[in-house]
Amino acid sequence: MASILAIDDEKAVLTLIKNILQMDHHIVTALSDPEKIFDLQLGNFDLILLDVMMPNVDGFTLCGQIRDKVDCPIIFLTAKTMENDIMVGLSEGADDYILKPFGAGELQARINAHLRREKRQHRNVLCVGNIHFNLSGKEISIHNETIPFTKAEYEICELLAKNRGQIFSKEEIYESVFGYDGESDSCTIVVHIKNIRAKFSKFQVLPIETIWGIGYKWC
Repeated sequence: MASILAIDDEKAVLTLIKNILQMDHHIVTALSDPEKIFDLQLGNFDLILLDVMMPNVDGFTLCGQIRDKVDCPIIFLTAKTMENDIMVGLSEGADDYILKPFGAGELQARINAHLRREKRQHRNVLCVGNIHFNLSGKEISIHNETIPFTKAEYEICELLAKNRGQIFSKEEIYESVFGYDGESDSCTIVVHIKNIRAKFSKFQVLPIETIWGIGYKWC
């Protein structure tokens, strides 16, 4: 099961895509207004289907605008078959294209093949609610304001956010962040968590939950 974003100005096409992909138990978010894409947390999607011919903004332009914000595969839906058009799309950062009209079997097979092959870590961004991780820059921001975390605080947040819902003990967090040969002990994690919460609280956000007697998890 994957989370898929489908963008097409034709609502009938979106309905078709949604019905087909839901047969494979994928969660499909359908968007008929491409300009509303920036209201979404793009880092939460495993794959994006993007129509080329849309009013106001075409798929090529939109792909170029979002490519540095997501690491997931972007696949064009296009009726254009000219090589130059396809090359333009791929140069903007798309991974593949599917020609319209397409059959249910073809769409399912192409989407699932990309999802199976997708082994990339999310190197650039991770969005969890309003919290935005710049994974390459090791920064966390909310509403475009960077939060001044220390290296250790950032590493703790990234560990928990990437494994949200999973409970980690103080010892597991310490070993993941500092390694087995760290010079302190797991009690320092309590202090780091306290500092992290204080910095998040300024934004009315408290993402780290204490599971008493066990450890911590990202809500």
